[in-house]
Amino acid sequence: MHVVRQQEWGGPETLQVVEVPVPRPAPTEVLVRVVAAGVNPVDVYTRRGLAYNRVLSLPFVNGWDVAGVVEDVGYGVTRFRPGDRVFGMPWFPREAGGYAEYLVAPSRHFASIPDGMGFAEAAALPLAGLTAWQMLVDAAQVAPGHRVLVSAAAGGVGHLAVQVAKAHGAHVIGTASAAKHGFVRGLGADEVVDYTAVDVADAVSDVDVVIQMFGGDHALRALGCLRPGGIMVNAQGAWTEGMAERAAELGVRATAFLVEPDADGLDALARLVVEGRLTVHVSARFPLADVAAAHALVAEGRTTGKVVLTVSDA
Repeated sequence: MHVVRQQEWGGPETLQVVEVPVPRPAPTEVLVRVVAAGVNPVDVYTRRGLAYNRVLSLPFVNGWDVAGVVEDVGYGVTRFRPGDRVFGMPWFPREAGGYAEYLVAPSRHFASIPDGMGFAEAAALPLAGLTAWQMLVDAAQVAPGHRVLVSAAAGGVGHLAVQVAKAHGAHVIGTASAAKHGFVRGLGADEVVDYTAVDVADAVSDVDVVIQMFGGDHALRALGCLRPGGIMVNAQGAWTEGMAERAAELGVRATAFLVEPDADGLDALARLVVEGRLTVHVSARFPLADVAAAHALVAEGRTTGKVVLTVSDA
């Protein structure tokens, strides 16, 4: 089978398509033929030798977002049978090997792709969707009537967070450049703030929840948007020095966040898709051989929605 493997950390040129044997599933694992794989900012950081590389080693096969078809199951697996369409985010932040024609992982790292959903959209959903779900539902416990501020609302996580928050009855304020305001409003956002024209911390106040995708000073200033007792869930919290101290000064809460595999969360996202309350926007698709171009696009940091690799035929 073909995989995209790195022998060293570095630029897009380190991503090389090579041939390796097809793996076999161990007990409780499934072998999935990958049809599509999502490309995320964390993939780019990892390729460079950043992010969570302390739990990784070379040679390395990047990618965590996958959608495909179950080819074989290991002993004890009852959730799936060969032929089932599945999607998931296995092993994160350890190596999953998603940029490959086949992978093996625990069956409970996957969920069934809902009827009517394509493989590309399914591959774009797990990491960004679970991030949005876990930040809003598990960490912030979003509830009807809450005012929720979503940063980078047109991005991979942001465009899904807007929809998840709306599905839970929240009033949603998104940040995006002016050119993307129509897109964000189309997702259901009640208000959109142009972060390039105004300081979001000055324009937004009295929110219950901040879903923060940037760290550093941006995050520290966004704490001021919260009402007393409100909560910021920060995907870059580990790189935001002084966040807890500043939150305490303001009488608000702040927590760092990292997504993890979650079959129940995937099932919940799939239900929203079936109900018509969640749509995944795929802005660009690349064949597996063009993975370097996909990384270059994601690295620009201006993608609307998600970028996906087409790995094999459905």
